[in-house]
Amino acid sequence: MTELLPWERLGSKVGDRQLERLAVVYVRQSTRQQVLDHGESTRLQYGLVERAVGLGWQTSRVLVIDEDLGKSGSSAAGRVGFQRLVTEITMGHVGLVLGIEMSRLARSGADWYQLLELCALSGALLADADGVYDPVDYNDRLLLGLKGTMSEAELHLLKQRMLAGRQAKARRGELAIGLPTGYVRRASGEAVLDPDEQVQTVVRLIFAKFAELGTLHAVLRYLVDHDIQLGMRLHAGLDKGELVWRRPNRMTLQNILHSPIYAGIYAYGRRRVDPRQQVPGRPSTGRVVRAEDEWLVAIPGLLPAYITVEAYHANRARLAANAARAETPGVVRAGSALLSGLARCGRCGRRMTVRYHVRGQATQPEYVCARQQTDYGAGQRCQALAGACVDALVTQQVLAA
Repeated sequence: MTELLPWERLGSKVGDRQLERLAVVYVRQSTRQQVLDHGESTRLQYGLVERAVGLGWQTSRVLVIDEDLGKSGSSAAGRVGFQRLVTEITMGHVGLVLGIEMSRLARSGADWYQLLELCALSGALLADADGVYDPVDYNDRLLLGLKGTMSEAELHLLKQRMLAGRQAKARRGELAIGLPTGYVRRASGEAVLDPDEQVQTVVRLIFAKFAELGTLHAVLRYLVDHDIQLGMRLHAGLDKGELVWRRPNRMTLQNILHSPIYAGIYAYGRRRVDPRQQVPGRPSTGRVVRAEDEWLVAIPGLLPAYITVEAYHANRARLAANAARAETPGVVRAGSALLSGLARCGRCGRRMTVRYHVRGQATQPEYVCARQQTDYGAGQRCQALAGACVDALVTQQVLAA
């Protein structure tokens, strides 16, 4: 007597209710490189059509869904094939879902248990290389849950191994990091200053003007008024590595002034993903800039520098002080008041604002604490002081010191 194969012994779970519907073969590979290099795995998955025929389905009633070749199973977002599968199951069109292994269907617990619940409600079965499972049956559901948990844990372990390898390479300063304008990477992997002298001159001009003018917006206005453009190296496409000149913008200047690379610091782990700020379906979002003491790797002097480390920290401190927040002095405004943004109320501790009054031919400053009126639109002024006498006193004390 011929011995039955495992799925043939379990084929008794397949009834007329399932055979009246479609058998769906779900095909997926995680990356495009796997599709190119691991052709045997793809062929095995397409071979599940014969498996469905062996369980009783006609070839014409077997649907192959392979839109997710090259897509990760870590999330249902962006997987058109998986979403199509879920839709067909929900509409009651599917009697059997086949995958070479359960991890092909989903590596996320949320997606996996949603699929199990939908199959249980619609009466669809699941099958892999080990057998046929009915999600309604307690033992089968327990086994399916275990398989899903193992798939999710396996993905976590793979990510941890790759992350550990990247961090180990970064600690040695050997991991290639993205280089901003003013730098290029040689074929050997070494990071060097851009060979174009005009590119270097513009980068040095930005740092010099920030030290002189003190605000990012002032630097931007200077570049625009003098028609100075920034030299960028293309990172992708047919012209990769070519130099192009583009008009300056606020975000680019902010990135230049915040980047530790210009001070020769090799930094890794400055931006890390915060799941609470990540937009669903957009894995590249949610990155948060960490404080310097939270960087995973920081190696001074490893890269060629445009400025000193001290100048880098001074620029960061000045940018933070320029922010319009209650705890910072803010950007220096136009006007004759000496303590604009610095004077604080001795009664409530809040920062005082400056008002100017025209008296004859002269404009006199006045320091005012009117936070109640500003925040609530009513109430008394905390206090107001004539600016001339206060500025004179502070000037006298500074000169004496």
